[in-house]
Parts: sequence; structure tokens; C-alpha cells
Amino acid sequence: MTLDLAFRGRRVVVDGAEAACVVGVRDGRIAVVAPFDETLEARELVALADDEVLLPGLVDTHVHVNEPGRTEWEGYASATRAAAAGGVTTIVDMPLNSIPPTTTTAALAAKRDCARAQVHVDVGFWGGAVPGNLADLAALHDAGVFGFKCFLLDSGVPEFPPLDASGFAATMAETARLGAMLIVHAEDAGVIAQAPPTAGPGYAAFLRSRPHLAEQRAIDQVIDVARATGGRAHVLHLSSAHALPGLAAARAAGVDVSVETCPHYLTLSAADVPDGATQFKCCPPIRDGGNRDRLWQALAAGDIDMVVSDHSPCTAELKLLDLGDFGRAWGGIAGLQLGLPVVWTAARSRGHSLTEVTRWMAQRPAERVGLAHKGRIAVGADADLCVLAPDAEFVVDPVRLLHRNQVTAYSGRRLVGVVRQTWLRGMRVRADGRPFGKLLTRGHR
Repeated sequence: MTLDLAFRGRRVVVDGAEAACVVGVRDGRIAVVAPFDETLEARELVALADDEVLLPGLVDTHVHVNEPGRTEWEGYASATRAAAAGGVTTIVDMPLNSIPPTTTTAALAAKRDCARAQVHVDVGFWGGAVPGNLADLAALHDAGVFGFKCFLLDSGVPEFPPLDASGFAATMAETARLGAMLIVHAEDAGVIAQAPPTAGPGYAAFLRSRPHLAEQRAIDQVIDVARATGGRAHVLHLSSAHALPGLAAARAAGVDVSVETCPHYLTLSAADVPDGATQFKCCPPIRDGGNRDRLWQALAAGDIDMVVSDHSPCTAELKLLDLGDFGRAWGGIAGLQLGLPVVWTAARSRGHSLTEVTRWMAQRPAERVGLAHKGRIAVGADADLCVLAPDAEFVVDPVRLLHRNQVTAYSGRRLVGVVRQTWLRGMRVRADGRPFGKLLTRGHR
């Protein structure tokens, strides 16, 4: 049988290990995975260099694109170019900070209309759960969103208010009825209201304003409601290791709750953040080095399921870099393009392998949101592939980032792991090429 394309490499991440393989592609899917020396008839052969590894394309299920409405923060064209440059072949777009937020089927249609002709990687969509839209969730679910996001405290934008305790319980009951997943920004509003407020350039003061207890208490609430309703829950961007024992106990008891963390929590610490450096502001915050070490231990043990970017960009003006005011600056770290080298640099220094990084950043995110044909190199999967030079080094230069706004917490950092090629369904993605990504719906290829 003649294939469209074949990749031959001494290092291919397949079945949880590295192997010397040839990977054959037909009609956008992987048709064969064979030993390195096997001869395959293909119209095109991609021979990996000795310093390259073939990975499955990454799956990033936590990306804020912000179009329509706040496209000056980020748009589909810029976000998906940056994703592809970082080896990410699938993203799932958050329901905020676009205007309107994705809380109705009309808003979902508006997002899809904006995205359709612009995307360089495949894109799915989360729905939003806010006060007053409980009756809209079933229609959004039927329209193919991958689940629903809610906040338990102020989201930072007025058009996406938080759920109170009764609203959260009602929403979880409805998502349980639908068989949908509820993903939660888990910080407790009451704890934060009682914490000392922050203003000015001091990072220590900002850290005190978002204590560990805020995450612990909110995550306890998520666990209790998921247990009571039988719902599927997912805790977003875990920052505090203090919440890990409760999550582990809940999962051992059969509660369907998963948890993610992000590259910035795994690689930065409070000691890295100079006063006034608001490019490091995010919520929940970057905490101390000991906390960071515990996150790595939990990730290695499987107590944290996945690593995703929480790409949360804004304009440089909203970061108030001239004032350095942690109280007023927008909170969010834009890291979609850099997630793989950032995590790999730290993982390698801690003795972890590329197969582990692939599991955390491709396989597990894909599995949790029901994209079984993504995030792995296997017969029948989409031919979404990343050619990585894992030992090549570079220094982060903000002007070379493809995000719409080049504000980054990683400026000047020396990283290892250069993405040399990205392939989507057997076609190479080029930054200056035409977009050919697809819009994904839950349960469909």
C-alpha cells in the first residue's frame, strides 16, 4: 500500500517509550507504525536528523484566545500560529475573555464564525457556566462544547461572573445529568476577601493576598459537590501543593475529579519574581520553591494529571509594566508557544524523560476531554506530529514570539528543546502558510 507520507527516526515516542520507528500516514491519519528498517512505500519521506525526536502534537486544553471582542489581546490567527510554533496541534479555547463569552449557542456560533478561516491548528471550545444560564447548558452541550467552565470568585471581567455555592451545586447537578465535565477556577472568594489586599510593586504582598487556603477551601467544595452529584470535575491551574492530599483521597474514593498544573508553576518560584515585575502576575499565584517541588513530585506520581499553558494574554498596557502595580495589573501569563521547552528544560534537570512530558502535555489532556485520536502516535490516530531537537538551546527573545502581544515571564531565559517542524493531520504547518486547522466538536473527528 502506498502512503502519503512516512517519518523515519531513531527516536519516536510511541506506546510510552522511545523507539526507532517508521510512521506511515494516509489521509491525515497514522496508518502504520513499523520498525525502523522496514521499507514503506510513501510519496514523501521525512527522515529525522540524529538530534531529533518525533513526538505526538501537544494538546493544550486551557487557552484564552479572546476573539471576538478582545482580539487586541489575542486572536485565532496569532494564537494558533504560536501554538504550532510550540509543537501544539490542538487547543481548546476558554469561554472568556471574549465578548460575548461562550455562555449561549449564539455566542458559540460567533466564536466559530471568527475562528473558521483563521486557525493553523485544530480548535475546540469550552462552554461557560455563569449565573442565569443553567438552561443554556444542554443546548451548548448538544452543540459540541467539551464541557463547562465556571469561577468560584470574581473572574476579572464583568461579563463572566462567578457562581455562588447554590449555583455551583445546581450547575454540577446539570452537568452530571448531561454527562459533561465542569472545569473550575478554584479559589475561595471568602478567603481572599479576608486576606490582606494588595497594591503597589511588592510581590510578597500580592502572594499574601492569594493564600494557599483559598485554593484548598475551593477545591474541597469542588470535591464535595462532585461526590454528592456524581459529576465529572476538573480543577484548573493548580498552584498550591497544599490541596494535593485532599485531591488524592477523593480520587481514591472514586470521585471523578482531575487536576492540571501549568508550566509557570513548575518552573518559576516567588524568589524569581522581582518587585514590580507584573509580567509574572497570575491567579492563583506563583508560589515558593518548596511548593514547586511538591508539584513536581505529584506530577511524577500521577496525582496531577496534566500540564497545560493557561495561555492568558493581554496587551502590554494592561500589565502596567511602567507602574509595576500587582494590585491593578491584569493577571495572566502568555506561554502557549513556550510550554514544551519550558517544561522539558525543567523536567530534564529533574531526571524526567520526554515520554513523561509527552504523557503530561499530549496524551492525558487529550484523553480527559475525549480526544482519543489526538495526543499519541498510534495506528488510527490523527497524524499530528512534532519534530523536536531536545538538546538544542535558545534564549527567549520576546520579539520572536508569535503571540499577538510579546509580554512574557520567560524573557531572557535559556531553554532546551527547539521545535523544528509541526505537522497537522499529515500536513506541515508553516507560520507563513495558509491556515487549515479544523474546528472540533466533542465526540467527533
